[in-house]
Amino acid sequence: MGKIIAIANQKGGVGKTTTAINLAASLAALEHKTLLVDADPQANSSSGLNINPKDVERGIYESMVEGSNPAELIIPTEFNYLDMLPAHIDLAGAEVELINLEGREFRMKEALLKIKDQYEYIIIDCSPSLGLITVNALTAADSVLIPVQCEYFALEGIGKLLHTIQLIQSNLNPELHIEGVLLTMYDSRMRLSNQVVEEVRTHFQDLAFETIIPRNIRLSESPSFGKPVIAHDAISKGAVSYMNLAQEVLERNGTPVTKQL
Repeated sequence: MGKIIAIANQKGGVGKTTTAINLAASLAALEHKTLLVDADPQANSSSGLNINPKDVERGIYESMVEGSNPAELIIPTEFNYLDMLPAHIDLAGAEVELINLEGREFRMKEALLKIKDQYEYIIIDCSPSLGLITVNALTAADSVLIPVQCEYFALEGIGKLLHTIQLIQSNLNPELHIEGVLLTMYDSRMRLSNQVVEEVRTHFQDLAFETIIPRNIRLSESPSFGKPVIAHDAISKGAVSYMNLAQEVLERNGTPVTKQL
C-alpha cells in the first residue's frame, strides 16, 4: 500500500507545484513507482510534465465528482516509474459541485484508495487555497508536506494551514501527520533568507527538512520545457536539491535508498 503525500500551502508562489513535480520525478528516478495527482484547477503539474490540460478529457475531476475509476484516467509520463492523474479546467467547478454530494470531503480518498496499492508514493499537488478540494486532498493523504519560501512573511498563513490540518485530524483524518516543512527559494546572498531558515528551524525543529531548495534558473525554466528539472539539467543545483529531498523523504519513511544517481 503506497503512501499519499499532499503538498499544501494556501499561500501562492511558495514552490508548491515545483515541489510536487520534482519530488515525484526524483522518487521515480530512484525507481519508486510514483503517481502525481494534479488537484489544482490551474493544472500546472500536468503541463509541467508535458501534458496539455486542454487535451485532457477526463482526470481527477471525474474521479471526485462522477466516481470514475482513476485507474482508467491515469496517463503514463515519458519517465519510468512516474504516472500522472491530470487536471483540466472543469476542476475549478468541483468546489461548487462537491458541496451537494454525499461524503463530499472523502471523494478524493475514495478515488485514490482504488489505486493506492499500485504505487509506492502518491504526491498530490494541492491548489493554493483551503477550499473543499484541498480538504479532500488532506483527508485522502497520509501526510502533508508544507513548502515555505525564504522570503519576508514566510510564516504568514502557516498558522491557518496548521489549524486546518488540526481540524482535519480531529474530524476527518486522524492518521494525517506533517511529513515536513520544506524551505524553498533560498538565496544564500540574502541575509533575509538565512534569517528565515533560522526562524523556521527554530519554530518547527525536526519537522524542517535538512534539504533546502535554492533559487535556480534551471529549476525555474524546466516547466516551460514540460520536464522536471532532473530531466532538464540533472547536475543543476535545483535537480540535486530535489534528489536530496526525495532521499530524505525515503529515509523518513524507513525506505533505504537503493539507487544512487
